[in-house]
Amino acid sequence: QVQLVESGGGLVQAGGSLRLSCAASGSIRSINAMGWYRQAPGKQRELVARITSGGSTNYADSVKGRFTVSRDNAKNTVYLQMSSLKPEDTAVYYCNGQIADGSWRYRNYWGQGTQVTVSS
Repeated sequence: QVQLVESGGGLVQAGGSLRLSCAASGSIRSINAMGWYRQAPGKQRELVARITSGGSTNYADSVKGRFTVSRDNAKNTVYLQMSSLKPEDTAVYYCNGQIADGSWRYRNYWGQGTQVTVSS
């Protein structure tokens, strides 16, 4: 069984910063790409940032220059540093990972989500 557990969400004023963390645990053989998605009320879930096992990254246009995704492969953890936050960044943020479990089959795993609220 593989689990992704997020932490670091909360309430922040516009212009502030937050750092999200997501740790993968369980029967993990290998982790490919990891990333962060978000879903605001009434909207579809969207990709925020993604990082491959080799460190290549891609970002949504709306967060480029403000958010930074990174990972610690030794800790099976991915981070999202969010700066210059805007009210439109308010959403539930979900961690995602392409993880091979004990059977060496890659599956898509999701965290439970963490709320980020940016006040104006």
